[in-house]
Amino acid sequence: MSQTIIDVRNICKTFKIHKRGTGFKGAVSNVFHPRYEYKKAVNDISFNIREGEMVGFIGPNGAGKSTTVKMLSGILYPDSGSINVAGYIPHRQRKQYVANIGVVFGQKSQISWDLSPLDSYELIRHIYKIPPTLYKQNLERFTELLDMGGFINQPVRQLSLGQRMRADIAASLLHSPKIVFFDEPTIGIDVVGKDKIRKFIKTLNQTDNITMIFTTHDMQDIEKTCDRLIIIDDGKKLYDGSLEGVKRNYVSSRIIEVELEDSHTEFDIPNVTISDANNSKMKKIISFDAEKVSINYVMSELINNHSVRDISIKEPEIDAIIRDIYEGRIVMR
Repeated sequence: MSQTIIDVRNICKTFKIHKRGTGFKGAVSNVFHPRYEYKKAVNDISFNIREGEMVGFIGPNGAGKSTTVKMLSGILYPDSGSINVAGYIPHRQRKQYVANIGVVFGQKSQISWDLSPLDSYELIRHIYKIPPTLYKQNLERFTELLDMGGFINQPVRQLSLGQRMRADIAASLLHSPKIVFFDEPTIGIDVVGKDKIRKFIKTLNQTDNITMIFTTHDMQDIEKTCDRLIIIDDGKKLYDGSLEGVKRNYVSSRIIEVELEDSHTEFDIPNVTISDANNSKMKKIISFDAEKVSINYVMSELINNHSVRDISIKEPEIDAIIRDIYEGRIVMR
């Protein structure tokens, strides 16, 4: 079994925010009698992440996820609690620590606008003091896996957003970090570009056993790459477990799509809702609450009492589930 590489225990972070008055009197009062309010961005969060895990770290805007990730990366320090990442305390040992991590910002490039990706990589090689053999090996591998051969020598300003993002991801991994933080790694990128990035990330995790943490609003990034999900809101951890666990434990509605041999079939299944699929009398969508009706019972009723050509169970969409959690329609237990 892999070892714990990230150990977070009871961390809290509070920000002191200047509260401004309104109008001229308020502006004058602010000068002589400034007022402040305190916002608890992170409130007693704990979790462990094992070496090689791929974890989605998500929450609505203002939930505290960015503050938590900044503490994990050493940019901020916790007011209380402790963080240990790969044997380092991030905010105390930043110089040694950053040599072991990579960070990818979807909205901020870390390679020079006027240089080619290859020229930027040469600078990174010197900054991180990457051994020549390792640098050559990683460069060749990433160029092939990310399909960068056609643009690696072009100035970054001439690249598309998808090409620049692939070049950025390669830059963050050249020094073979143990841990990589991804912040919106596919934002604004087309479907083909997203697919290349997700496949590369998944492949590298499997071959190099790199621990990866994602913060993103694109749940497809999480679903295509991660096995584990941590959800936070209002500075507190709401959920820590598998994606399948969210679907299984927090969503009771189920959908079965059935294609029939006879369009005049009549149904007599209690506690289910039946509608036509795509305005077709031959295809039906059957929805029900799995806490009230067994899915095995519904399947049995359909197969035993009707002429069924095809039948399939539709999984609940993870995007809709997460949205319902954020908006309070699903209460986490």
